[in-house]
Amino acid sequence: MVSLSDSARTELDNYFADKQKTPIRVYLNKGGCCGPSLTLALDEPRDNDDVFDVNGYTIVVDKELAAMASPIDIDMTDYGFTVKSSLQLGGGSCGSGGCGGGSGGGCGGGSCS
Repeated sequence: MVSLSDSARTELDNYFADKQKTPIRVYLNKGGCCGPSLTLALDEPRDNDDVFDVNGYTIVVDKELAAMASPIDIDMTDYGFTVKSSLQLGGGSCGSGGCGGGSGGGCGGGSCS
């Protein structure tokens, strides 16, 4: 299951106001200073994806990732989109501070642009 907060939906509405809606992929970004994290990208569905209709947006997630990470919550912060799930992620550090610990957020989250 995938959920989209009101603030994330509003940001997506603003982004797609003058363009055609494109499916949004939740995927595991394996690197970066904060280690692995769930993030977002614009992408088309593939044969091995689960496809969710969430508040008028098509969200696609690899079936294996969806099974491990559900529920998946997409939210918006001052730093961009964040993707939180039950998936335990770890590793990496961000200079003097740590990352958001297995939640998939804490280092800026993903971006649709």
